[in-house]
Amino acid sequence: MPLPEISAPLAVSLGAIPGALSRYYLGLFLTRKLGSHFPFGTFAVNLSGSLLMGIVATAAIEHAIPAHLQLSIATGFLGSYTTFSTYALDTVNLWQSNKSAALFYSLGSIGFGLLGLGLGVMLVRRL
Repeated sequence: MPLPEISAPLAVSLGAIPGALSRYYLGLFLTRKLGSHFPFGTFAVNLSGSLLMGIVATAAIEHAIPAHLQLSIATGFLGSYTTFSTYALDTVNLWQSNKSAALFYSLGSIGFGLLGLGLGVMLVRRL
């Protein structure tokens, strides 16, 4: 059943706040415990977010999780917790249908993402 227009943004918003706060506090906790010489927080968030996305995506398909709950968890919580989990899910889904597109998406996201970041840094430094 389709969600009313206001329900979808509300479901996403209700998941986004705890997702963002979880990311922040996990990063803070790991930096205090393990130091800042390696981005342990981001690493842990990306790996745990990918695990959770696998659980949510599979449960949604195989156990028919309601649409508002899927939006709240996958898009809201995990979207603000880490977009890496969506990147991982998109790559796996592409791999099943088009391996060359999956490779382009996966490697292109990393390569062009780093290139875009470098370009952004360069643009700001020249202003």
